[in-house]
Amino acid sequence: MITRIAQRQLNMATYQQLKQAGIPSGTIAGRSRPGGPWQRLLPRVYLLQTGPPDSRQHALAAVLYAARPPADPLSGATAALTGGAALALLGIRDAPPDPLDVVVRAPRTVAAAGRVRTGSTARWPATISVSGVPCTRPVRAAADFAARADDSALVRSVLANVVQGGWCHPHDLHAELRAGRLQHRPAVLAAASELVAGVRSIAEGQARDTLAATDLPAPLWNPRLYGADGSFLASPDAYWPEEGVALEIDSAEYHYTRDAWQATLQRRLRLEAHGVLVASTTPAIFRDTPQDVIAALRALLLLGADRSEPAPVSARGHAQLELPLPRYAPRARDSV
Repeated sequence: MITRIAQRQLNMATYQQLKQAGIPSGTIAGRSRPGGPWQRLLPRVYLLQTGPPDSRQHALAAVLYAARPPADPLSGATAALTGGAALALLGIRDAPPDPLDVVVRAPRTVAAAGRVRTGSTARWPATISVSGVPCTRPVRAAADFAARADDSALVRSVLANVVQGGWCHPHDLHAELRAGRLQHRPAVLAAASELVAGVRSIAEGQARDTLAATDLPAPLWNPRLYGADGSFLASPDAYWPEEGVALEIDSAEYHYTRDAWQATLQRRLRLEAHGVLVASTTPAIFRDTPQDVIAALRALLLLGADRSEPAPVSARGHAQLELPLPRYAPRARDSV
């Protein structure tokens, strides 16, 4: 019986499971002493091996600790990993794996222990299994992360990466933030407004801040551009539809392999063939010498405004939500 439990639970078992398998308390204590074949990772949670636990075992141990017996801890019915730890388990960039945040079904509460930080909730989320660990869905994990994080830049980065990676739609994330009454938190305001405006990465968020401080008109963020015949052209990072000017922020991480660079050039050629004026930069250039980017954009916007006919391109994108964001209200115009 204990072998079957260990196979299901990444070679771990709770004290109650070990007792139900017929193992006496004295045997459990003896085997988990220093130098023994087992290890006590958390109160009432044992690792049935001598080697060190990996990140998945640490994550599941947190859920085993917080789950309510006799319910199956893998069901996600009484406890689930959430926040940055759940997002890190999914491989979402910048998501911090520590602390191990676990939600517990109210009215039950569980004390924090070691790296485990618990929170009781009556708004029980849908759960999924990630590498054998019960987790909240990415949209809830992102909201729970934002609820406890104090680093505004990290909140912006993680929420942007959740949306950029396709784990949830910005509208759904905003709804989750509202449901958790988080939309007024200072660390969440900027991130929420950026995502609804169309910003999809921390580099774009920084670019939006820089552009907002200038007298340049506000662009659309990540619109989908189509030619006169309805063919899809590209989705630049920012686009000024009246002037036909696009901004591309290309990072080395995503664009400088041979195939990615060639795809970037082909996309740029499609835009230029349809009369779109393209300004290209990198996150580092925009961060270190923003005046150079602003000067280039200013020149292209003047050129675009002086043209007798606008570029034969239409811009489409998601409709913006109305947010109570007085300090960070998005200025981008709705696309059509």
